[in-house]
Amino acid sequence: MHGINKTVSFTAGGLILLFVLLASVFTEPFGARVSAVQSAIVGNFGWFYILTVAGFLLFAFWLFFSPYGSIKLGKDDDEPEFSYLSWFAMLFSAGMGIGLLFYGVAEPVLHFANPRVGEAGTPDAAREAMNLAFLHWGLHAWGIYITVGLSLGYFAYRHDLPLTIRSALYPLLGNRLRGWPGHLVDIVAIVGTLFGIATSLGLGVMQINAGLDYLGLVSVGTVQQMVLIAVITAVATVSAVSGVGRGIRRLSELNMLAGLLLLLFVFLLGPSVFLLSTLVESIGRYLWTLPYTSFRTLPYTGAEWQASWTMFYWGWWISWAPFVGMFIARVSRGRTIREFVGGVLFAPVALTFVWFTVFGETAIHIDMFEGGGMAAAVQNNVPTALFVMLDRLPLSVITSAIATLMVITFFVTSADSGALVIDIIGSGGNQDPPIATRIFWAVLCGVVAAVLLLVGGLQALQTAAVTTALPFAVVMVLMCVGLVTSLRAERRAGPDRRAARVPAGPQGGSQGGAPVQPVGDGDWRQRLAAMVGRKAAIAAAAPPGAVGARREVARFIAETVEPAFRDIAAELERLGRRAEIDVSPFNAGLVILRDGEEEFSYDIRARAFHPLTFAFPEMQTGGERWQMRVEVILRGGLHKQLPPDRTGREAIVHDFVQEYGKWMGW
Repeated sequence: MHGINKTVSFTAGGLILLFVLLASVFTEPFGARVSAVQSAIVGNFGWFYILTVAGFLLFAFWLFFSPYGSIKLGKDDDEPEFSYLSWFAMLFSAGMGIGLLFYGVAEPVLHFANPRVGEAGTPDAAREAMNLAFLHWGLHAWGIYITVGLSLGYFAYRHDLPLTIRSALYPLLGNRLRGWPGHLVDIVAIVGTLFGIATSLGLGVMQINAGLDYLGLVSVGTVQQMVLIAVITAVATVSAVSGVGRGIRRLSELNMLAGLLLLLFVFLLGPSVFLLSTLVESIGRYLWTLPYTSFRTLPYTGAEWQASWTMFYWGWWISWAPFVGMFIARVSRGRTIREFVGGVLFAPVALTFVWFTVFGETAIHIDMFEGGGMAAAVQNNVPTALFVMLDRLPLSVITSAIATLMVITFFVTSADSGALVIDIIGSGGNQDPPIATRIFWAVLCGVVAAVLLLVGGLQALQTAAVTTALPFAVVMVLMCVGLVTSLRAERRAGPDRRAARVPAGPQGGSQGGAPVQPVGDGDWRQRLAAMVGRKAAIAAAAPPGAVGARREVARFIAETVEPAFRDIAAELERLGRRAEIDVSPFNAGLVILRDGEEEFSYDIRARAFHPLTFAFPEMQTGGERWQMRVEVILRGGLHKQLPPDRTGREAIVHDFVQEYGKWMGW
């Protein structure tokens, strides 16, 4: 089939289909073998999981503080496509999915009812419950995603390699990646990703079934879950075929909004003050114990608990790493490594902690202070945890219906998005792979989820995540080595070239010696003579597509900002102040010198941003209107926002005079 890597796609697909066949024909023996495999991996490689995941987090921190932090994921003049607010929202959307809805209540309550150590139902058990939830869903998960996302973004956007897993190993293997070494890396990534997504889909369908049962629509049962998987997978497949992706994207944006509104609803109607208190205490406890919990292997007490919880999560996050890593790489082009690590590591983690506190601590509060019943209900049926908690609050039928619809939507977008990522890897980094193969992978995700539920339910899902993640963890270690190797080589190549500062001549210093014509009336000149900055967002319509938007940005700097700066510089020279101008395609700076020292600076930096979106598979630039933003930065980091109609040459001159006047006033 044209457009795919047949070796990678057929081999990975064949291995997964073989798994499906064996599990379907030999269900009971296969289920027993699944349990044995999990025990063997945890017993022999548990230390490796703990060590590598802790290492990925330390690697992320090291990159943040290292001299490499200023290197961009892209060319030196690339600018981010999304504003900080849009970027943070999309990072959270990458991590907020079926898992948070399934475990947001269930995990804290299960730890509270069955603590790893100590007595159940006590304040100590409650504190440890939240500490474990924060451990499993906090910095370590995003340290894993950073390792993959940063490697993909760096090699794809800075070195123009295909956006696929094997590209991250180019410094180690070179052109051999075109052969079997590269094929093997991508096969491992596809198998791990598919089983990770299937694990999420399996958890999701269990929760959908529980929600429909709570609403009195469908009873809980294996047959019902198989039907639900078939129906929802079919919807995901139709979205991939029929081009309704934009509708799915809008639905996912509404899903994000619904999730935040549900969070706010539970916070306001739940024990709000108690939740704020526990959030502060839980964050402190998490940070205090983080060094120990990061390396805890429990060698003296056995690893059974570790296998069901920490090992499962580490395997699950590693399985999801190609999917989430590719997502955050695609939305982070133009960011520096330091921006990337800081944003990805802290923004989604903070919101995740709030989520677990609001839902998990509300459930624990019910059990400790409001008559109890939560722990018994969750232990009896884990997928019902969220609905049991919502039942204790007003409007429970409405909120339960919303939660069920959210899980369904996450199911559809996860299957569709996951199939796209797998297809991109199987197509050698092709961003527009064939629809037929995308359908195949979407259907296969649903089939594997169904088979895992048939073989062993929740335990089989956990085992699949832990098992398939093991080889990809080795690949991730090599990705770290490859990234550091390339960063060191780049640093040895010498510092980045930067645009030279152009001194303003007696007449403003235009290139070619021609005097710059003054603009407007003499009012601003009079104000400037009478005297002897900030970040502004100026949104203006830009042509559709990134190329057109960036071209508009460069034109704005060259035709509007630079002439305005030269007018200002010429007048300052006449008044006895020396000015220097620094211009590049997307930036312009004006520095005023007094007695050879910098007195005041006024910089304009223009960027092209893509409109806010959450759904991964439909993040295409075609047909969308990009926006131009112009940031004005003053000395000292002061910022402000100008209205969109203040973007002309005269407006910039008058704004400079106003800001310079404030500075002189200080």
